[in-house]
Amino acid sequence: MSPATPAPEHGGAALELLVHGVGGATPQSMLDDPRTVRVTGDETAAVHRRADDLDAEDHPGRYAAGPVPEAYVWSNLTSGDGARALWLLLLPFMVVNLAHWMRPPAPGRPGLVRLYGVLVRLLALSLTVLLTAAACEVALDLTAWQCAGTTACADGRAWLGFVSADRAGWWSGPGRRLALAAVLPAALVALLWYLSRRTWSAYEAQRPPTEDAPPPTDPPVVTDAPPPTEPPAPGEDSGPAPVPPEDPRPVLGRPGFWYGRRLVARLRAAHTAAGFLTVAGALAVAPSRHDTGALATTGLALRAALVVCAALVLWAVCARGRSERRLDRRVESALVTRLPATALVLLALTVLHTGWARPGWSSAGTLPGNGVFGILTLAQGGLVVALGVVALLLQRERRDPRTALAGLGGPATAMLACALAGVMSGGVAQWVADRLDGGATPGTDASPLAGPPVLLSWQASVIPVLLLLLLAPAALLGVRTALAGRRLRAAVEADYAGELPDPVRTGQIAASRARASLTDSAPVLVGVVSGTALLLGAASVAGAWASDEVPGNAFSGAHPAIAALATTTQALGSWMIGFGFLLFVTWGRRAYRDAHARRTIGILWDVGTFWPRAAHPFAPPCYAERAVPDLTWRMRAWTRHTGGRLVISGHSQGSVLAAAAVWQLPPATRARVALLTYGSPLERLYGRWFPAYFGPDALRGLHRAVHCWTNLHRATDPIGGPVRVPAEDGRPGVDAPVLRDPVAYGRTRAHPLPEPLLGHSDYQADPAFPLCRTALLDRLLPAIPRQRGVEEAADQGSSGRSSG
Repeated sequence: MSPATPAPEHGGAALELLVHGVGGATPQSMLDDPRTVRVTGDETAAVHRRADDLDAEDHPGRYAAGPVPEAYVWSNLTSGDGARALWLLLLPFMVVNLAHWMRPPAPGRPGLVRLYGVLVRLLALSLTVLLTAAACEVALDLTAWQCAGTTACADGRAWLGFVSADRAGWWSGPGRRLALAAVLPAALVALLWYLSRRTWSAYEAQRPPTEDAPPPTDPPVVTDAPPPTEPPAPGEDSGPAPVPPEDPRPVLGRPGFWYGRRLVARLRAAHTAAGFLTVAGALAVAPSRHDTGALATTGLALRAALVVCAALVLWAVCARGRSERRLDRRVESALVTRLPATALVLLALTVLHTGWARPGWSSAGTLPGNGVFGILTLAQGGLVVALGVVALLLQRERRDPRTALAGLGGPATAMLACALAGVMSGGVAQWVADRLDGGATPGTDASPLAGPPVLLSWQASVIPVLLLLLLAPAALLGVRTALAGRRLRAAVEADYAGELPDPVRTGQIAASRARASLTDSAPVLVGVVSGTALLLGAASVAGAWASDEVPGNAFSGAHPAIAALATTTQALGSWMIGFGFLLFVTWGRRAYRDAHARRTIGILWDVGTFWPRAAHPFAPPCYAERAVPDLTWRMRAWTRHTGGRLVISGHSQGSVLAAAAVWQLPPATRARVALLTYGSPLERLYGRWFPAYFGPDALRGLHRAVHCWTNLHRATDPIGGPVRVPAEDGRPGVDAPVLRDPVAYGRTRAHPLPEPLLGHSDYQADPAFPLCRTALLDRLLPAIPRQRGVEEAADQGSSGRSSG
């Protein structure tokens, strides 16, 4: 990599701000120099320069031949120590948060946009309730109610001795066992609240530079209004007059887009309260049939209070969405503090009520109230269907053939979130039940335990069926890829015309291009998985409610082949769901310890955590709410101090961060900025799955907003691709000609050894890279002479290295 390749010898000061992609990078590798210095930032994210370039602004004569390279390193925002693998346990929350951002564009239809946001937030709330209910299932039902209440299960487990029913101790009563076990799910909810609050402060509490007065060279800009082409976000207040035509900012350019403090705080309070209420509800239902006299009155009052508090939670979730027209600094302190506190007080009162001694009360079967899993499954299915209807209505008038699943990407992704949550909750319950029942299959006659709710066994049983059904599309994709590789041989030979044909080399290149095209088939696969999961989920609910028995017992009187199949799928599904959960956790930890595994799943994870937490406050933190303000501040500070030109150079996910930061700049600053993207998923991934924010109109708007933009891509790249923005209004098209990969087909004098297939990596090693950067710098306006005095005194230091 050689970031200081020759640039035009005119135009004055120039800076190249490099932004790396997924998988992480070091400043030494980005700047091709072992001696680097942190210019500004901290251990989490920072801007670095080569040691020799630290005072570049004070010695412009040294850099007449090229730009000063800087590297923005944000690796620690998404990776780091192995403990962050625990974030993978929050994957369903991240996936449902993605569904919020996948809505189709719908100018002029704010009501449907608001409804879409409400439905996604309700789905997100159901996932919090489901996770808490799963923790209650493990702690309250399987452990405290079933195992501690059964001699055959409690014997041999010293840690259950003091609560075992046959010990007749103070804790042996079922109510007190449940009250003690409630500490575990309540602690889980408190931990999620703490992590959400802590990560918001560490990652997302970075204000964009929209409150500053514009630099002296910038014309006054109205930033506190929505663009004329996009409706208000769900729940937004009415704002001031529209933005003038000269600054038609898209949604990502709104001042408050990367600072959603109010909504995150509001949702955090609501979800925390919902978690505490779920635990309280599980405790309140258990003794209701054994309450008499004052206990019956108290229990009824507690259950009524829980219902009222749950209604307040629903109101808090549905009443307000994101406010993006301005920095959303206001937080409803009464709601944020009192709602979780009220739920916690109700939980404490319920614990006292449940722990009260009741003569003749014993634990048998499963804990009352386990029907909540069926209700949640039905509610989630209904919300997903309703979300699909709204999505179809939103995209009916502006259908883009490139949009994933014809605008149904959001509902399909929401269904995946529900399926993942179901697998994870069921997997934990099945695994714990297997550990407690002494090797027998939970729910069968040989097991001392009644086992988890029947619905979880049915859901586990359909997993082998789902995997079998997915074999067909997987095989079809494999065959299609192989056939595409054969067809592409002719195109490869045409690209390297004049070279001596080599069938092996041609086959390698063609196969690489064919595998890269598999990315474009992802929407079909997601649609198949989501649709199948929805149908199988409905079938499992119907089977569980119709039989009220696990599949093996429900089909015991059927044909021997059917009975054997039901028993096999139940046992296999129970094993697979538990093993899959453990494999998921261990693979996630390995992904954060092993760089190669990290890159394998990095693109999907970094797409998920790119977006603000607009639907689920317990999702992993949004690194872009730190990275985008960082880049915006840096570009504004450097152009203001030096008056020079700047090219922001983004690879892979770094190109998305670069585009988002450019959108946040005022027009006069954007006039001094060029955008160079390579290996970019801006259109191939973001444009197709997030059409309201990166669709064709938004990318064309970015092309008009930035002074100049060039995109590099390869046919062998499975992630990056063209952005498909054509030439207009005298501006050239964004996409450069497709780069050849490999650079050389065979051995030549310049390339005596075989050149590797680079795919998604090492774009800067291509000879076209420095040429494109030079052309971009040539198109920028010449540097404005530095203004000393008042402006220079206002900056931090005299070298222009302040972060702004």
